[in-house]
Amino acid sequence: MELVRGEDGVARCGWGDSTPDYRAYHDTEWGRPVTDDVRLFEKLCLEGFQSGLSWLTILRKREAFRSAFAGFDFEQVARFGDRDIERLLGDAAIVRHRGKIEATINNARRAVELVEAEGSLAAFVWGFEPDPAGYPSEQSESAESRALAKELKRRGWRFVGPTTVYAFMQAMGLVNDHLEGCDARPAVEQARAALR
Repeated sequence: MELVRGEDGVARCGWGDSTPDYRAYHDTEWGRPVTDDVRLFEKLCLEGFQSGLSWLTILRKREAFRSAFAGFDFEQVARFGDRDIERLLGDAAIVRHRGKIEATINNARRAVELVEAEGSLAAFVWGFEPDPAGYPSEQSESAESRALAKELKRRGWRFVGPTTVYAFMQAMGLVNDHLEGCDARPAVEQARAALR
């Protein structure tokens, strides 16, 4: 991945300057540390939906996903049943993949269990935060993403392979994979330091 300077003079990770949607996402969200359980759950689900597709497709449908899945409130989604699955399969505004829809509902139930066991989804996933040395990297998974994926799968989660989980870790700020020289990198580092 290379660094690019946009027409606005801002230096960004190459992918972050390719479309207006990506610019906004790169500059204001990607890599910023998140500790809100609902946002963490949403991102795990959306990364699962993204599997085999471009993130831009999912990003552009994100509001529709939020509407379809009760704002990704996992307590509510955990109560979804067959009627909800049929409703979601008929919703052209989202990705209509039965396996991914069923996995999201399953994962909501597993999230409820995880919060009961661990206190919060945030406390659990941030327990897998890697040592910041060695980032940014251009890898698609890490020892930590493999460990987190393995533990989620052990707890019954689906569509949470190590590559999906690494993309989640990048987006939610568990690692700062903004390139050296990217204008967003220092702000992300400050936010991560403040979190500690």
